[in-house]
Amino acid sequence: MKKILVIEDEPSVRNNLLRLLNAEGFQTLSAEDGNEGIQLAQSQAPDLILCDIMMPEMTGFDVLQVLRSDAQTNTIPFIFLTAKADRSDLRQGMLLGADDYLTKPFTRLELLAAIATRLSKHDAVTQRYNEALKTATEQLNRLAYYDSVTELPNRLLLRERFQQTLQTFAHTTVTASPTSDSPSIAILSLGLDRFQWIHHNLGFTYSDLLLKRVAERLRDCMGENDTVARLEGTQFAIILTTAAARSEMVKNVQKILNVLLHPFELDNYEVFVTPSIGIAIYGKDGEEIEKLVRNAETARNLVQSQSGLRYQFYQPKSDSAKTDRFANRGSPQTLTLETRLHYALERNEFEIFYQPKVNLKTGKLTGAEALIRWLHPQDGRISPAEFLPLAEKTGFIVEIDQWVLRTVCQQVKTWQTEGFSAVQVAVNLSGRQFNQPGITERIVEILKQTQLESHLLEIELTESTLVKNVTAAIATLNDLKQLGIQVAIDDFGTGYSSLGYLKQFPFTTLKIDRCFVSNVTADSTSSAIAIAIIQMAQSLNLKVVAEGVETEAEKAFLAQNQCDEIQGYLISPPLPPNQFSQYLTKA
Repeated sequence: MKKILVIEDEPSVRNNLLRLLNAEGFQTLSAEDGNEGIQLAQSQAPDLILCDIMMPEMTGFDVLQVLRSDAQTNTIPFIFLTAKADRSDLRQGMLLGADDYLTKPFTRLELLAAIATRLSKHDAVTQRYNEALKTATEQLNRLAYYDSVTELPNRLLLRERFQQTLQTFAHTTVTASPTSDSPSIAILSLGLDRFQWIHHNLGFTYSDLLLKRVAERLRDCMGENDTVARLEGTQFAIILTTAAARSEMVKNVQKILNVLLHPFELDNYEVFVTPSIGIAIYGKDGEEIEKLVRNAETARNLVQSQSGLRYQFYQPKSDSAKTDRFANRGSPQTLTLETRLHYALERNEFEIFYQPKVNLKTGKLTGAEALIRWLHPQDGRISPAEFLPLAEKTGFIVEIDQWVLRTVCQQVKTWQTEGFSAVQVAVNLSGRQFNQPGITERIVEILKQTQLESHLLEIELTESTLVKNVTAAIATLNDLKQLGIQVAIDDFGTGYSSLGYLKQFPFTTLKIDRCFVSNVTADSTSSAIAIAIIQMAQSLNLKVVAEGVETEAEKAFLAQNQCDEIQGYLISPPLPPNQFSQYLTKA
């Protein structure tokens, strides 16, 4: 029932209006002067006001002006009732915000028509306002509770969903024991270890698109009571409800990993990510969501890819793992080398230096070897001998290798575009990367995206990489060779060297380790080994490159014994890209 306020100083007119309105089913309020009318309008919030203009003490214009200046009453439809028909009065009322104007005497139908029109328009405006308010409220709630890129729940909603999950299982015994039949609740911390190079090389558009694709696959993996949320960057959290048996939980975790290992189609690009998962169990590893997420993150940071595993259960001893020489160096964050290594790629702390290789007979440049360097903002240069073994151990070497491959290919292509002669660059590939499924496809993907000819890329592998699975290694090397990619065996002579061993693999180049080169002029054993390696390689039609040449005597010895190429500080130290460009100009 609509409520109408009548403000009229003449009692007979006021009473007639009230009777008419009541007869039409309206609820009515009445005031005999402007002050009383204003108080009723503010306290009773009528749906419409009928007001006389000429009243003692306060005119209708004054009443309207006060009501329009009050946020509580400024939208109430307002109709003037007056015996005055002066156009100036009409104009003044409309300027003050009146909605209509009825001149006395008016008929019952005229009054009801004016009321119906104003109420209808006001209802329409109110409905639109309420709908807009509802939409805005929903949008604000979505912004508050959902990630804007993936539309997954954010950290705030994850906390609420966790409480809902606990309530759902409130009447069921939730266990942390892997031998119990009762359900368990686990918090998973999921990271994408190869995401940063996609973001760095393809930009925001494709990195955001990749996050959306990841979110879609994760949603499809979730059970009815599970929740996946994006916390920040490439960090996701999952509330996983499952049978408490460890094997069942591992099965679900492996399912999540498997769906993320398939390539992602991003317009014309096909990209891969390397997921890793840390697992914390409710009850055993904590009862608050914040602690469980934190412990799951700790476990994820310790993920080791041995036997292909990409997940790790939280162990309390993880918190007290030994720190290295960087743990207490005065940095605001007491991060271990492992943690800093994880962020180094994201923060663009790695660099690629290029060490020239030259033909021993002509002295001309034949190519270069790409060498990674780490310049930490607080600790300065960190030796590859210090961080690469750790990267290999933790599995982060896979992401580093991918970044190096892409960066080198892009740089070589840039030199070509700038007019330099084509230069072949060798990239060291870790055993962990080389033995990853789909390694050939990933290299081909990078070559396509950078538009680099395959013969300008050389892959260097150590002996220890190849002996782990000889059959698979030979198959991969044959694939690379068919694509025109050169393959070198690095540090030859330090491991499992033999002629029979060498003949199994389709190498194009053999590199003699520095340890044999450095003593060729002083130690007969080293010189004999170097000569034997060169002759062995020549018998297999392999190009021979000697590493670490630092003296003219070493160079002369290698030239005398028919070594093809050399690299080392005698020729040039490893150079950053801008200095290598200058070297190319001189060459």
